[in-house]
Amino acid sequence: MKQVSILGCTGSIGTQSLDVCEKANYQVHTLCAHRNITLLEQQARKFSPKRVIVTDEAAAAQLKISLADTNIPVLSGFDALLEAVQDPSQDVIINSLMGVLGLLPTVKALEAGNMVALANKETLVAGGKLVTNLAKEKNMTLVPIDSEHSAIFQCLQGNHREQVEKLIITASGGPFFGKTREELVGIKKEQALKHPNWSMGAKITIDSSTLANKALEFIEAMWLFDMPPEQIDVVVHRQSIIHSLVEYVDGSVMAQLGAPDMRVPIQYALTWPERMPSPAKKLNLLSCQPLTFHKPDMETFTCLKDGIAAAKMGGLYPCIFNAANEQAVELFLQDKIAYLDIFKAVHESLSHFTNASDYSTVEDVLAQDKETRAFVRSLFAL
Repeated sequence: MKQVSILGCTGSIGTQSLDVCEKANYQVHTLCAHRNITLLEQQARKFSPKRVIVTDEAAAAQLKISLADTNIPVLSGFDALLEAVQDPSQDVIINSLMGVLGLLPTVKALEAGNMVALANKETLVAGGKLVTNLAKEKNMTLVPIDSEHSAIFQCLQGNHREQVEKLIITASGGPFFGKTREELVGIKKEQALKHPNWSMGAKITIDSSTLANKALEFIEAMWLFDMPPEQIDVVVHRQSIIHSLVEYVDGSVMAQLGAPDMRVPIQYALTWPERMPSPAKKLNLLSCQPLTFHKPDMETFTCLKDGIAAAKMGGLYPCIFNAANEQAVELFLQDKIAYLDIFKAVHESLSHFTNASDYSTVEDVLAQDKETRAFVRSLFAL
């Protein structure tokens, strides 16, 4: 029975991963969350994992009391998480942690020779060189869970990297597709959190509205598939039926289609290279909407433009892009800055740091992340 660990088990990807595990009759090895212990307790009682980890120590103390009538160990703190990902008795670790916090657990898991199914964009955006070099050294395949990267991963199966002409990442366009910059003035978080197609966590939903998520996916695709930025495109596909495409040198374009349900890429990451029946709704081509495609508006949604620029600059600039965006989104969700300030924070951060051309350690990445977040807060005198 496959042993699956889930980091970020109470989030959107985490809960859907547990649904996949239940349907596939996989054993849940480790559950990890930050502080949502109400849901975590329910998950622990249902799936009886070998251990539960709560990174917030106060919340962990409460959960220990709640689970005192079980035999499930409750561990606390980030160090416990790093130790857990090195346990060789698990078959695959789903990393769906939020933000750059997911980088070090990925590194530690790979160092231990454990397979990682990656739903944490920031791992590769901030530290792509370190992570991909480590995966090559360990002869490990990083299996993507993001629907766009899973689509590309699937379209590449059985083909050769040198035969690829272009990767084409699709974007829903978010809730503000077609709006001008002027129309984005005064946007509230309640508006930005209304995604037209997907049910996701708050941060990624905001990223979808600004197109920052496509910039993050652009950078992630570079590292996952060893592809230069000149061979990656983004197109807006409002229906979210085609999850991404691969164009080959002979002009053939392969696409992966499906209903917008994250359980499909989650399950493929767990069963790859095999497939099995899925709990997800099947796509009915006769009843789905007409499929449309548009060029993204990078002059209005400048996060995408700036993110691609950061990708081309290389070094720590993708880390700066990610940290600035992550900090700005957090401040926006706390009603401390305006919606358009997210775009401002990203652009000014990339302009501010002029000597971020390279890095060699995780510590370099985390130091730049911290410095960028401080700069963003200083922009708004926070």
